[in-house]
Amino acid sequence: MNENELLIQRFYQAFQAKDKKTMLECYHDEAEFRDPVFGIVRGVAVKAMWLMLIEKGSDIRVEFKNIIANETEGKCDWTAIYTYSKTDRLITNRIKASFKFKDGKIFFHRDSFSLWRWSGMALGFPGYILGFTPFIQNQIKTEAQNGLRLYIKRKRMTG
Repeated sequence: MNENELLIQRFYQAFQAKDKKTMLECYHDEAEFRDPVFGIVRGVAVKAMWLMLIEKGSDIRVEFKNIIANETEGKCDWTAIYTYSKTDRLITNRIKASFKFKDGKIFFHRDSFSLWRWSGMALGFPGYILGFTPFIQNQIKTEAQNGLRLYIKRKRMTG
C-alpha cells in the first residue's frame, strides 16, 4: 500500500476502534467534508463532526474495503452500522468515499450515499414515502447542521 492508502486505512481502523485522536490526526486543519446529511463542513467543524458521531454513536460498527489512492486522491467503500438515536432504528449505511490529500493528510473527503435510503432506515415508513422530497432532505440536513453547531459550542471548539 502507498502512503495515502495507508492514511485511509489508518483513519477507518481508528474509526473502528473509536480512537478519536488518531482519526483527527488524519485530517488537515483546513479540511473540507461533504455528505448528503451534513452538507459541506470545513475546518475545525470536520473534526468536531467525527468526535460528535463517535460520542453519539456508542454502538457504531465500521467496515471498509476497496481502498485505492495515488499521490493526490483516493477512494474506498465503507459501511456504518449503528442505531439512529432519535428513532432507535438500525441503520446500515453503505457509503462511497472519495478523498484528496495535502501535506500527508486528508484535505477533502466526500461521502456519497442515498439520503432517501438513509431516511427510510432512520425514519421508517414516512422516510421511505417522503425521504426523496427536498422538504424532508432539507429538514434532515438542518437538524444535522444545528446539532453540529451546538456540539461545537458546547465543547468550545474553535478554529
